[in-house]
Amino acid sequence: MWAAYAASTFGTWLAFDAFALIAVLVLHAGPGEVSVLAAAGPAVGAVLAVPFGPWVEFRRKRPVMIATDLARCAALLTVPVAYVCGVLGFAQLLVVSVLVAAADIAFGAASGAYLKALVPKPDLLAASSRFESTMWTASVLGPPAGGFLVGVFGPVVTVVADAVSYLLSALGVRAIGGTEAAPRPRPVRTEGAEGGAPGRLRAADLLDGWRFVLTHPVLRPLFFNTLLVNALIMAAAPLLAVLMLGPLGFAPWQYGLAFAVPCLGGLLGSRLAGPLVARYGRRRVLLATGALRVCWPVGLVFVRPGVPGLAVVMAVEAVLITLCGVFNPVYSAYRLELTPSDRVARTLAAWSASGRLTTAAVTALWGLLAVFTGTRAAIGLAGLLLFVTPVLLPWRTKDGVGDGDGRGRGPEGEAEALAAGTGAA
Repeated sequence: MWAAYAASTFGTWLAFDAFALIAVLVLHAGPGEVSVLAAAGPAVGAVLAVPFGPWVEFRRKRPVMIATDLARCAALLTVPVAYVCGVLGFAQLLVVSVLVAAADIAFGAASGAYLKALVPKPDLLAASSRFESTMWTASVLGPPAGGFLVGVFGPVVTVVADAVSYLLSALGVRAIGGTEAAPRPRPVRTEGAEGGAPGRLRAADLLDGWRFVLTHPVLRPLFFNTLLVNALIMAAAPLLAVLMLGPLGFAPWQYGLAFAVPCLGGLLGSRLAGPLVARYGRRRVLLATGALRVCWPVGLVFVRPGVPGLAVVMAVEAVLITLCGVFNPVYSAYRLELTPSDRVARTLAAWSASGRLTTAAVTALWGLLAVFTGTRAAIGLAGLLLFVTPVLLPWRTKDGVGDGDGRGRGPEGEAEALAAGTGAA
């Protein structure tokens, strides 16, 4: 399973921004079209994926994981085929982006539930840390390698590599030994004199994941905290690119270096997560890194031209990513434990869809804000708002682990999806 995740993650980072490059270099799209491709595709995919959580919950997870891997592979392969045939268009890129985003969420929901069944509870943090370290390693190595391939063979070749990575992921999932236990049957819902069929997906089922998260005393604050933190960090990213590559005059290779090298901090943080939890306890590490990780992005407002500005970006990103590298696997494993086994897929699908929609909406809003306030002011405002987010962490909840079904004395059970190819946080 780890090998399958590594294959798809490296493929995704190898093809980092491939669709945007194809849109610009092949289709000669403008900034508006590229922005629509970057935001609308994942957002629409998240909306389409809403039914996947309840649907995946009551099915065996490995066949779903294999099917979504193959679906992503097939969808991506249509791009090079259309390119060779001379019929590639912007609409096709948008449709493929939507399909891949929806399949990402379905895979993440299935893989998170399967991980919880596969890995004993004491080992969930170690497993989550290894997936996290794999993601950060791929983020360091993938984009430079992808840039080299694009320079030599053109932008479409990285899409082919990404498609092949999903095929390798499907083979890896298929190679997992043992048999998967049959899922619990869908409960029968009775309304008045009518009974519900166990196998039928009802409209009310679509909200089950959100109902569970929003009524859980620990998951609810974590849900809002991670949604807001991720959205504000990502909203400032395109604005920083505009600032660095435009008025500040950084070369593209300098911009890439400014974000590639700090990703080594994520690898370091993910390796430190386990020892830190063993020494200080999960609760302290979760709250400390959750609060400290948001203190640094405001420093990006002080970026200036030349080497000093590059050093500021790299220092801010290095500290931020290192702290995220610790926080992410701890929070991921905690979420898995807190989620009952028969609700993992619904919870993770709802969480992932909410995250994508929130990030897309906030990114669009911050782009509009930058038009009126200026790029640097918008980046600074995002950094200032991040200081408020620690109040949403579960400060008042004791770190007790009950029977894992959400009914014990304190926080019980955790859960985290692999979200292959997306890089969870």
